[in-house]
Amino acid sequence: MPLLIQNRALDRITSTGELFDRHPHLKENARTFRSQPLVYVDPKCLLYVQQREFAATTPADKSVSVIGSGDATTCHFVVLRHTGSGAVCLAHCDGSCTWSEIPLIVKAVTSLSNVSKEGRLELHLAGGFNDESKTSHKLSLNILAAFQKQKEEIHLETCCITEMNDIVVDGNHSPVVYGIGVNVTTGDVFPSSFTHKGPAEELRSARTFTGGQMADIYDSSRGLVKIGPCSWSPNLDIGFWLSQEDDTILKYLSTSPLAEPPHFVQHMKTTIQFLLEHPSSDNLFPGGQPQLYHRSERGDWERAV
Repeated sequence: MPLLIQNRALDRITSTGELFDRHPHLKENARTFRSQPLVYVDPKCLLYVQQREFAATTPADKSVSVIGSGDATTCHFVVLRHTGSGAVCLAHCDGSCTWSEIPLIVKAVTSLSNVSKEGRLELHLAGGFNDESKTSHKLSLNILAAFQKQKEEIHLETCCITEMNDIVVDGNHSPVVYGIGVNVTTGDVFPSSFTHKGPAEELRSARTFTGGQMADIYDSSRGLVKIGPCSWSPNLDIGFWLSQEDDTILKYLSTSPLAEPPHFVQHMKTTIQFLLEHPSSDNLFPGGQPQLYHRSERGDWERAV
């Protein structure tokens, strides 16, 4: 089935500008969305999704009340929710394999929804900006096209992407919204900022840095974050980056050097240091089993034994 906008099928488009020209209400919705004040989410109720990860749950979840993700420049956030069951999924897509990732997101929500239950699938997109290489624009079109190919009827509700998420500061383009959250109970989607990005933040970053594909990180039936197992080969050459100037790291390790958040370089150095300290991932996954984390009584994610 095609992607639906105000209950009408979306025709083929060749640019995001064409999309917003045909559907001006999406432009207004995007302006409203990006003008909302940032919400700072309590880590004790948060499930944080990193780049090239997704997570899905339902309002019955006692461990998670907000799924969130941040630090996106050209990347896009995808939120898909079933209004009947309340099942919701948030994904952080970077364009690495969009056509195979979107079906995973749809399946994550439909598998948690009673197919006979009333309601519909609603889609919220945010992220990207008017970057010079047009990386955001290409990803926007690919995500929309991939949803067009799904067999389910999916209603596009929020579309704060690329030019509608762009601001010019001192002559440089950058995103307005770098992070979003979704309230699992109400389905509200909002701009957000996060100080806590765990559990296992460095391990998860290392997985993505070494080419790991889109991964489902949450088992909502057990309230468990599951990481890996994943593998990488020893590469001592990456230590080269630790001695480089910040501008060099930004130039070569970012898709958008002028738009990255202030902590980007330190994040990259921390990830590289983690990989140097763990040249093989085998010891991180004893017996080839994933690392599991559950919500403790204090509200932290702690390693499950």
